[in-house]
Amino acid sequence: MPAAQSKPQYMTDDQGNRVSVVLDLEDPATVAERKDEETLSHNEVIKELKADGKL
Repeated sequence: MPAAQSKPQYMTDDQGNRVSVVLDLEDPATVAERKDEETLSHNEVIKELKADGKL
């Protein structure tokens, strides 16, 4: 299945809140290039997407 069609898997806490996401990655070079990038929480991503008008 192509990555664009795969569905993300979510890790949840004891209350069922999404705390992280697992995505299929087909390009190890991209992963290596981005390994030192800052990570964001789910809530931070949602906030940024809303601020950018993408959600």
